[in-house]
Amino acid sequence: MSDWSLRLARADDAEAMPAIELAASVLFKDDPDLVGLDFDDHWQPDELRRLIRKGHCLVSHVGEEMVGFLVSQPFQRELHIWEMDVLPAQQGKGIGAGMVRACQIDARNSGFKAITLTTFRDLPWNAPFYARLGFEQVTALDAHPRLAGELANEADDGLPAERRCAMIHFLD
Repeated sequence: MSDWSLRLARADDAEAMPAIELAASVLFKDDPDLVGLDFDDHWQPDELRRLIRKGHCLVSHVGEEMVGFLVSQPFQRELHIWEMDVLPAQQGKGIGAGMVRACQIDARNSGFKAITLTTFRDLPWNAPFYARLGFEQVTALDAHPRLAGELANEADDGLPAERRCAMIHFLD
């Protein structure tokens, strides 16, 4: 039996999500390639509520405390994961993987053909983590202009383009 649970996010969950995102960003603060990034820049509750209303965002709890969330958005036949964070003290317990698996089930049941995301290709808790959950790196970005555009936007925002990648998980 697990000591954590997950459910669909509700609008009032949006207030707690930025604190979890900020806490999780600590893992990136010592990365020399990211020294110029503003780690205080995070999702705003109004933005999160807009995505939550689309019905595919998840939150995880340990007891009454929210400890993680996954924010996604439909794009035609794909569901895109914008953000997935777990409080550092709760990482390594399967919560992130559980949220991704629940997202995969929801996406399949909702008729999506794939789940997409962008991430760091070289950090163990990024691309290698998602690869273990069935995601593949998108190598033909010309066939995925939305993902190519998102990677370009991230580079414009200061993320190191050579370390970023788009990933996709095709649903059966």
